[in-house]
Amino acid sequence: MEFLAWTIIIILFIVAFAGLVYPIIPSVLFIAAGFIVYGLFFSFEPFNWLFWTIQILFVILLFGADYISNMIGVKKYGGTKAGIWGSTIGILVGPFVIPVAGIILGPFLGAVIAELIVHRRNIKEAIKVGFGSLIGFISSIFTKGIIQAVMIIYFLFVVL
Repeated sequence: MEFLAWTIIIILFIVAFAGLVYPIIPSVLFIAAGFIVYGLFFSFEPFNWLFWTIQILFVILLFGADYISNMIGVKKYGGTKAGIWGSTIGILVGPFVIPVAGIILGPFLGAVIAELIVHRRNIKEAIKVGFGSLIGFISSIFTKGIIQAVMIIYFLFVVL
């Protein structure tokens, strides 16, 4: 039974990391599900108020890192709020419209299209903003990956 529990927990954590590349997957929920599975199979005793406080702070950090990385990437390359929104929509829609490549093309095209339509930018400026969006998205993946890894390492530290 212990093997089954740890297998489920590991699968949940792996799916959480897949959510870094496919933002439609709610990574935080899969990490929390791993904690809950541990509690159900073993015990919730290790999860005191300090554990949950630290994990909630990491969740806030995850959401903040996602938004800030995208915003900095777009703003640094001359983008506007429209570019940020376009990039965000592209991140969510891209993988469904263009499987596999959509994860990279989505935020880029979303920012470019938003800048072209809303602010009537020329194509060169819009592409520059799209590039910034792509850089923001990729830096967000790395940042969130580190935060998620720390969440899981802290969990393992508490339960082992």
